[in-house]
Amino acid sequence: MPSTTTRRRPVPTAFLVALLLLGVLTSASQRPAFCGVADDAPRRPNIVVILADDLGYGDLGCYGNQEINTPHLDKLAAGGMRFTDFHSSGPVCSPTRAGLVTGRYQQRAGVPGVIYADPKANRHHGLQLSEITFAEMLAPAGYRTGVMGKWHLGYEPQFNPRHQGFDVFRGYVSGNIDYISHYDRMEIYDWWHDEEKVEEPGYSTHLISRHAVKFIDENHDRPFCLYVAHEAPHSPFQGPGDPPQRGPNKAQEKLGPDRIARARREMIEEMDRGVGDVVAALERHDLRDSTLVFFLSDNGAERNGSNGPLNGYKGSLWEGGHRVPAIANWPGVVEPGAECDALTISLDVTPTLLDLAGVAPPRDRPLDGRSLRPLLEGGKPAESRRLFWQYGPQGAVRDGRWKLLMQGESPPRLYDLSRDLGETTDLSADQPDRVERLQTAYAAWRKDVETGAAVQPEKPASK
Repeated sequence: MPSTTTRRRPVPTAFLVALLLLGVLTSASQRPAFCGVADDAPRRPNIVVILADDLGYGDLGCYGNQEINTPHLDKLAAGGMRFTDFHSSGPVCSPTRAGLVTGRYQQRAGVPGVIYADPKANRHHGLQLSEITFAEMLAPAGYRTGVMGKWHLGYEPQFNPRHQGFDVFRGYVSGNIDYISHYDRMEIYDWWHDEEKVEEPGYSTHLISRHAVKFIDENHDRPFCLYVAHEAPHSPFQGPGDPPQRGPNKAQEKLGPDRIARARREMIEEMDRGVGDVVAALERHDLRDSTLVFFLSDNGAERNGSNGPLNGYKGSLWEGGHRVPAIANWPGVVEPGAECDALTISLDVTPTLLDLAGVAPPRDRPLDGRSLRPLLEGGKPAESRRLFWQYGPQGAVRDGRWKLLMQGESPPRLYDLSRDLGETTDLSADQPDRVERLQTAYAAWRKDVETGAAVQPEKPASK
């Protein structure tokens, strides 16, 4: 697979000096658990992480889509870095969020699958408080943190993001809500301000964007880390003018393919407008050059979306289930129009944030991701790496250009993604030794992440 190729303008000398000085001051001021920085250190960059929900590899204009208008995200890509081999750490919602906010494989946190809204399933599960999020790690460095939108890491009060280091929470805790009425799949109202349910009318995408902008307005004079977790384009499929599908005033209508396609297009376009609003807020406060904006999706698209040339959809470990669009934009640091084909994953986000803030990770919880800072600053990819996925009976391993796919009792399949991105030609029979090595590596990884993994409660704490 070719190395990362970009043409980059020189980074200003003053900025490099500031980064060097930041590193020196940071290393001298580390705290026992995870580190802060000296009070007189240069201001750390602001960070905005924007997460789409079920957005496919082929759903944006900058990834080849010609039917959905995404000018703001396309502009971010044109002015920054577009990743072409970036992956979520799983093919569904809850696990990838656990991996994203901790920088560790979600299996370690006891969240290998979806946390369902149904009380008869595992509604009482969540991200245990023993796990440490990037919000908790950034706090000693003086960051104000907020999460706007979808949490999906626990419905019970003890799992509220306010107990995981986030200073502000505006959004919902379930996997999805009605965009209009804000009821979850089990017909339970789900819209929160911190730890309290609140009535707030409005289209959920608009509310998420509005609160993200408000957070920037209220914290523009200090370092901040804003996590904008959009609902779009996850079902239920509703544009801003559609009636509610859940709650006491829900409409009784059957959604056909045309109706779903139209609504889903509108959902993505409204999210894109919200991204534009966030960027405009940064510009209004003269923060663009001091802010990294990182956009990604939590997994691939379901069957109503587009994963471009990839095989498979959400819920599968084919490429379409976990290779996702990702964009990094930071004027003056990330070269405009850069493309990165390095093997990267959502687990890399937390290490990147900590690296930029000059914060060391917890000593008792080594991170599984690696910092993307060298790539963002124009450097070469680090040494080769292996990545692993597990969801139910499915497993996968990436080792350079090679991918081993395991699906239950079926024989493992081996693909050379540098020549076969669509995973059409199984090469396992030609390379049995490679298959055996990757199977052995996968078994060792499973043992590692399951040893000492967090244990979920057997029943709700409130009962």
